[in-house]
Amino acid sequence: MFLHDKHLQFEAKPVKPDPLMAVRVQELIGGQYGEMSVAMQYLFQGWGVRKGNEHYKDLLLDIGTEELGHIEMLATMVGRLLEGTSIEHQEEAMKDPATAAILSGMNPQHAIVAGMNARPVDSVGNPWMGNYIISSGNLLADFRAN
Repeated sequence: MFLHDKHLQFEAKPVKPDPLMAVRVQELIGGQYGEMSVAMQYLFQGWGVRKGNEHYKDLLLDIGTEELGHIEMLATMVGRLLEGTSIEHQEEAMKDPATAAILSGMNPQHAIVAGMNARPVDSVGNPWMGNYIISSGNLLADFRAN
């Protein structure tokens, strides 16, 4: 069971919109090594712990639950970074040739698909996948993977 506390673990508010930073933060949510993978890995490892190792089960489930809070913070930050974004922000970012060549500005999925919010994807829109997690049933092997 999870309980939701209406307060973020850490409160951060960007000074101004920054769609390029939102793209970078998006990777921290749904990328292969992002918080969704970490949270699911710990939770599934915890749920797979066998009788006799309850203290490890509690440890893994506590960490997994903490990671869910990290996802909430990052998703909130993506929304805040996109809030008030305009074409002028995209044009400003494109003045840097490296940025223009590599990123081409804001991730259009934020605007088209997600209503200027975070999604369970990496920074280029690839969906998060369950095969990112490791939960072998072997506690020692799983701890080494973490």
